[in-house]
Amino acid sequence: MAHYYLNLINGYGVTPDREGEDFPDLDAARERAKESFRSILSDEIRSAGLIDLQERIDIADQQGSIVTTLPFRDAVELKLDDSVQGHEGT
Repeated sequence: MAHYYLNLINGYGVTPDREGEDFPDLDAARERAKESFRSILSDEIRSAGLIDLQERIDIADQQGSIVTTLPFRDAVELKLDDSVQGHEGT
């Protein structure tokens, strides 16, 4: 197990993950970040009617080094007209 921190970066600044969480691997941490995105986006839509796809989560290791960055836009698919745009390159 590896210990990772999921730090939120948005228009308000940085919200550090002070506790972190153990994950089997980096892919599992990325999946957890995607779940977090969807929850945050849902709250933003309900409270402000806004989706800010410029937000991101930086995933850091125990030493505080950023090992990957996951933009919010990678957590959702957007359907515009008859096409789908989103995280899978579609």
